Amino acid sequence: MAGTVRVELCAGKALAAALPALARLRIRVFRDWPYLYDGSEAYETEYLQTYLNANGAVVAVAWDGATPVGASTCLPLTEADAAVRAPFAARGCDLAAFFYFGESVLLPAYRGQGIGVRFFALREAAAAAWPGVRFTAFCAVQRPPDHPSRPADAADLTGFWTHRGYTKRPDLTCQMRWRDVGAAQESDKTLVFWLHSLNGDPLP
Repeated sequence: MAGTVRVELCAGKALAAALPALARLRIRVFRDWPYLYDGSEAYETEYLQTYLNANGAVVAVAWDGATPVGASTCLPLTEADAAVRAPFAARGCDLAAFFYFGESVLLPAYRGQGIGVRFFALREAAAAAWPGVRFTAFCAVQRPPDHPSRPADAADLTGFWTHRGYTKRPDLTCQMRWRDVGAAQESDKTLVFWLHSLNGDPLP
């Protein structure tokens, strides 16, 4: 199926036109483990406006024909939400040296076919082209091993991320809030960062 998919950067009018479909895609994928996110199309569409407006923001979209089946976002860390910037600022890091990889979503039928690798490559190229950027970073939600919603066959992406040159940094975490599927209200989630050096500089 990957042979029918094209992955390309999307911006401007093309991205604006795709936002409703991308919002629905995010809701569908993030509803599953490990995010268990019970989202709304209105919120997601508003959130995605960030990538229309933020300086340096990039969205890579995987298309099967005219249908988006995956998307991956990034932007300079200086343009990211305060919750994402906070742990780096607290350590005295130069925020301008980082590009933040927001989220990647991909429908299950398209996984394991190299699209995720392409997402990383496009985002890293965008980061490397941005003045002063030396590092890339993303964060992943932490769920307890005995979480009742954990599937027996839950995917572990540690090997994939490590193979891409990313290092888990348990000393760098942030807090985000959302409502889990089946929950009555939002709750805090801890996300841990993974870092990568674009040019071989030691990680801060």
